[in-house]
Amino acid sequence: MTGDLFGLPPLPGLSSCEALVSAAEERLLIAAIDATELAPFRFQGWEGKRLTRSFGHSYDFDRGRLEVGDPMPDWLLPYRERMAGFAGLPAADFVQALLIRYDPGAGIGWHRDRPAFEHVLGLSLGAPAVMRFRRRMAAKFERVAVPLPPRGAYHLTGEARHGWEHSIAAMAETRWSITFRSLASPIGRPANADAPDGNMI
Repeated sequence: MTGDLFGLPPLPGLSSCEALVSAAEERLLIAAIDATELAPFRFQGWEGKRLTRSFGHSYDFDRGRLEVGDPMPDWLLPYRERMAGFAGLPAADFVQALLIRYDPGAGIGWHRDRPAFEHVLGLSLGAPAVMRFRRRMAAKFERVAVPLPPRGAYHLTGEARHGWEHSIAAMAETRWSITFRSLASPIGRPANADAPDGNMI
């Protein structure tokens, strides 16, 4: 997946591939996610439409802190290895796995991932989606739209990770995703390391 005719990514720090897993693996992963105990996303008392479950390190939005939870299940580890290989990073660096199910009407608003995390790897399953990016430029926003095809993966780091917000509009069909994150070094970037609008998830 590229952003122009020259094969350059749409944003510095964004890389992607269109088919990290096969169609058969996609079906198995969707079944495994649906067999996991998912719960509505919670943010400071507010409950979202998307269903989630974290393994390893996770961020508790009600308490405002990074926590360590249940270890990643064995079925996730080969895909963590494959996605880390795509990013050219050690699999062991990715200490959090986040499973998400977006049923029709569920999306995710404008945000940056929490500063406690650094590299972000995403695997998209089910219905295709578009990841929208924006950053404020004086009185307006600069915007980029990046397709997320089923079975495709992406890696956010650097400018794409820290300089831009991203979101996904409410889905018309069900989509699943698996996100792996590494920790920032040292544990967590400064609280003001991201843009001042404070939209971080």
